[in-house]
This record gives sequence, C-alpha cells and structure tokens, in this order.
Amino acid sequence: METIRIKYFTDKIEKLTYIDGKSDWIDLRAAQDVDLKQGEFKLIPLGVAMELPKGYEAHIVPRSSTFKNFGIIQVNHQGVVDCSYCGDNDQWFMPALAMRDTHIACNDRICQFRIVENQPKIEFREVETLGHADRGGFGSTGKQ
Repeated sequence: METIRIKYFTDKIEKLTYIDGKSDWIDLRAAQDVDLKQGEFKLIPLGVAMELPKGYEAHIVPRSSTFKNFGIIQVNHQGVVDCSYCGDNDQWFMPALAMRDTHIACNDRICQFRIVENQPKIEFREVETLGHADRGGFGSTGKQ
C-alpha cells in the first residue's frame, strides 16, 4: 500500500478517503462556493496538494453526475498531475466551463482522481507496413 502525503488548504471540505471495494477512484470536492453564469470559465480550487510517489501521476476527471448536477464540463477533459507538482502551494484545480447558470457549494463532489504509474519508456520504429488486415472506418466499430 502506498502512502500519499497530502496538504489541505481548507478545513471546510471532507478529508479524502479511499473506499475499498467500491471504486478505486477518489472524489474531489470544491473548496469554495462557486457561482457561474452560462459560458463562464473558472479554475475551481479542490483544496488539496499532494506528494505523489516518484513514477506516478494522478488523472482527474469529472464524476458521472457532474454535468447533470452542476451543468459544467471539465475543459481539459482529463487533468494530469505529475509527481513534480508537489509544492506547498501546488493546489489542485478543476478547469470548468458552465453550460448553464449554476451554483457549486463548498464541499460538493465535482470530480474524481486515481493514481497511475507513468507510461514506460518506449521507442518508435518506422515501417512500410504493419502486416495486418485493415478494419476500415474508425473506432471500435470500423464504420464511418
């Protein structure tokens, strides 16, 4: 089990918890009240900074209910925090765009994260052919 050192920027949010057996994603909360008008952008503070283990990064994404509950989208679609972002003032934020007028209360769960190991070192080797049949189209269906 890894231990992550965490700094909280406010005592108004619940402490992070890992719920074993339910999901390996951990909820993050708005660290202040936020009011947004449709079309407005804001970096919403999440009230935490962490010292991730060397060789790991955090992936931050919206919760499945975030758009339904708050009408916001995370503009980078997935935030990545690497282990070098670990200073005393390196608070995590969610970059949000309001699709409707909305209010987010301090301590509302708005996104989630998980810790993943960094991609291994890879090299690319150029070839004339990959030697496999074409599936056609794009995506998993192969249809256009």
